[in-house]
This record gives sequence, structure tokens and C-alpha cells, in this order.
Amino acid sequence: MDITWDMFVETEVPKDELIISRTDLRGIITYANETFAYISGYKPEELIGKPHNILRHPDMPKRVFKELWETIEAGKIWSGYVKNLRKDKGYYWVYAEVSGVYKDGKLVEYKSMRSWVPKEKRIQMQRIYDQMRFEAEEKVRGVSYLPRKLYDVLEQRAKEENLSIEKFLEKLLIN
Repeated sequence: MDITWDMFVETEVPKDELIISRTDLRGIITYANETFAYISGYKPEELIGKPHNILRHPDMPKRVFKELWETIEAGKIWSGYVKNLRKDKGYYWVYAEVSGVYKDGKLVEYKSMRSWVPKEKRIQMQRIYDQMRFEAEEKVRGVSYLPRKLYDVLEQRAKEENLSIEKFLEKLLIN
């Protein structure tokens, strides 16, 4: 069973860089600048044609994206803090501004400009988003340190049942 340790590795967006992307009206990426590709760990051609939510980190509350879509579909600019998932399962924080692009008065696409977030703000937003997910009864992040022997037993039992450790623990606790 593979363990992804990279999920705890943060990539910091440089202060002097802007991450820029455009999507169609369904959220499919149509443009990604080099900074976006570099920070997300993808090549630009891997991003084009993919839904922007491939970057959605499990720490992000669903309510944030619901508000984002409601705001931009109403023709307004949405801004806020977003924790994104990198291709390698690491993460990065951005301050995002998302708005519509209009041609001849008609909405044709969305653009997003994202920038660096100070460390103190990242910590504050992580706590806020943890609380929002908890209150909404969404997935709650849990990190636990187990004795190695106990972990080995869990891993072996999960393998025997062809389950992830998470699914195995769920089976043990809920059934």
C-alpha cells in the first residue's frame, strides 16, 4: 500500500508571481500560465482541457466553492483564500480573484488571478476551513501517531481485505 507523505509538503507561491488561468463556463481550463503549471506541479498541456477542480484540496469546504460559483454566475467578482492540491499531492495556498470575461456584453469565460498568501493568513484560513468542514459534517482531517507495530497490523489487515487503511478503519468502527 502506497503512503503519500507529500500531502504534508507545502509549495509557497512566490510573492512576485501571479498564477493566471481561464476556464470555459463549466470550469474547464482553457489557459494556464507557466507559473500556474509550475506551482501546481503540472505541465500546461496537462491542465488544458481538465476541470479546474482537479486542484481541489480535501481541506477546502464545499461551501467556499458554492459561494464562488454563485458569485461569479451573478456577474460579480469572487475573492478569497484557497488551498490547492498539487499533482504530487502536496499543496499551496493562494489569494484568488475570479471573475467573468465578457465579449459584446455576453459572458464567454472566467478568469482567475491568484497570488501569494502570508504564512499567518494561511494558518488562520486552515483553522477557519477546518471548523467550516467540521460544522458542515464534511470530511475532517485527522492525523494520529501510532506505534509502528500497530500500524503494520492495520496495514496488513487492510491488505487482506483489499481495502485502504481508511476504509478498513471505517469498517471496524462503524460496522
